[in-house]
Amino acid sequence: MRVLLVGAGGVGGAITRIAARRPFFEAMVVADYDPGRAEAAVAALEGDARFTAEQVDAGDEAAVARLLRWHRCDVLLNATDPRFVMPLFRAARAAGATYLDMAMSLSRPHAERPYAECGVKLGDEQFTQAADWEKEGLLALVGMGVEPGLSDVFARYAADELFDGIEEIGIRDGANLTVDGYDFAPSFSIWTTIEECLNPPVVYETGKGWFTTEPFSEPEVFDFPEGIGPVECVNVEHEEVLLVPRWVDVRRVTFKYGLGREFVETLKTLHLLGLDRTDPVAVPGPDGPVKVSPRDVVAACLPDPATLGERMHGKTCAGTWVKGVKDGTPREVYLYHVVDNQWSMTEYGSQAVVWQTAINPVVALELLATGAWSGAGVLGPEAFPARPFLDLLTDYGSPWGMREQ
Repeated sequence: MRVLLVGAGGVGGAITRIAARRPFFEAMVVADYDPGRAEAAVAALEGDARFTAEQVDAGDEAAVARLLRWHRCDVLLNATDPRFVMPLFRAARAAGATYLDMAMSLSRPHAERPYAECGVKLGDEQFTQAADWEKEGLLALVGMGVEPGLSDVFARYAADELFDGIEEIGIRDGANLTVDGYDFAPSFSIWTTIEECLNPPVVYETGKGWFTTEPFSEPEVFDFPEGIGPVECVNVEHEEVLLVPRWVDVRRVTFKYGLGREFVETLKTLHLLGLDRTDPVAVPGPDGPVKVSPRDVVAACLPDPATLGERMHGKTCAGTWVKGVKDGTPREVYLYHVVDNQWSMTEYGSQAVVWQTAINPVVALELLATGAWSGAGVLGPEAFPARPFLDLLTDYGSPWGMREQ
């Protein structure tokens, strides 16, 4: 297997550190718009000849396709933010390569009823091309991070091995992470965080299909394992709600994120001021007006999440709560994966949230390389058997857990 990794930021850098410990691939080309960042990611691997650095603009489909062909890469792993999903998705298909991402194509709210009806849903642009990918015998594995990704694998595992019938699947994400020296320092890309938290959340129900609600709706307190404890969670737009019902028979699917009241109020203020907008606005500059995206300005003013590891303390938990019936008896379980920041920093030099995101596409790559996973078309993690993934995740030294509720 020869992999083109596009994006050498926090998650991309963690991917290289995790992959470097595994023998399943022949080469990994690390490409970024900033060549220095790609070179630094490769240099950190202490001379592993399988890794090389390149410069590429993720929005330039032709350039990405040329890079895939030049290095004879058969897989493109997208570690950029969601704005670049579609150009990278198309470039992989043009080059005849397998495609993996950790977030799907962007949504657009319904023009007239944004908090009741879906407009363009997450992943819609990709799924409209599914038949073409399948016809060409190519695979696009979408949403293969931690959430979405591992959370979807948990849903498939629950359906296959734990339940006879499932009433509800709820993804629940929470943490007790703190960052020294910062009153507000998101542990993941603020660009992506704003996108998913301020867009109308999507809920799925049998008979009703997909519909939307108000941002931060349906608050609930969820008790997270391994010492994290109770965290208030709210509805947030996320890919699992769009993926799980395509392959798992379930009556209701939700995604709720443990943001905390202060974080929610900060996001609401950004929205109130228009600082969540992505369309450029004119700003006076020394040589005349300069057009900039307000959201990009917010991102530039905040610390890079990849650099926060030394200041960060606590644990992060990603998991899937499932309610249904087994052998005629009601059952509820929470399948989860916890990462302690001190452990991930000591073991890999990566902070917990980006490391937890990064390990899952590497596991998926290894399953594809060995043939344990295979397929064609645009597929989510639920389309593949869960047990090989969970076993390999444990083999990577990062076990998962299950709690009866």
